[in-house]
Amino acid sequence: MSLKARITDDMKTAMRARETARLGTVRLLLAAIKQKEVDERIELDDAELGDPIIGSIVEKLIKQRKDSISQFQAAGRDDLVAAEQAELVVLQAYLPEQLSAAEVEAAVIAAISESGAAFARDMGKVMGLLKPRLAGRADMGQVSALIKARLAG
Repeated sequence: MSLKARITDDMKTAMRARETARLGTVRLLLAAIKQKEVDERIELDDAELGDPIIGSIVEKLIKQRKDSISQFQAAGRDDLVAAEQAELVVLQAYLPEQLSAAEVEAAVIAAISESGAAFARDMGKVMGLLKPRLAGRADMGQVSALIKARLAG
């Protein structure tokens, strides 16, 4: 079953169970997917083609939720923080299993040696290798920080 089909099934399940918060989040995700299909003039039903693209959409929505949570916390809006955290939990269910810190570090070390990077200015080469390998399975901000630390020291 493709990721898009799973999301659609989850929407139907949330409708039947009258889970309004979950339903709203799943509908938001489906709207983002539909927008991508319209913009790119493609159909994201194929699991091999669609799942990585849908994964990047989910990552983008998760990043937006995390940004909103930090801004709402700074403003003291705990009610909005709770709503965003609930959406975050629903969205994270659609990401593939996350890599452990040790696995990410091993991938970074391998990519640095593979690319021959030695200085901080070579960071783009390493990120270019790692992005397709780790997309959706690791926080790329943390990967970037790890690469910087390795190349600086």
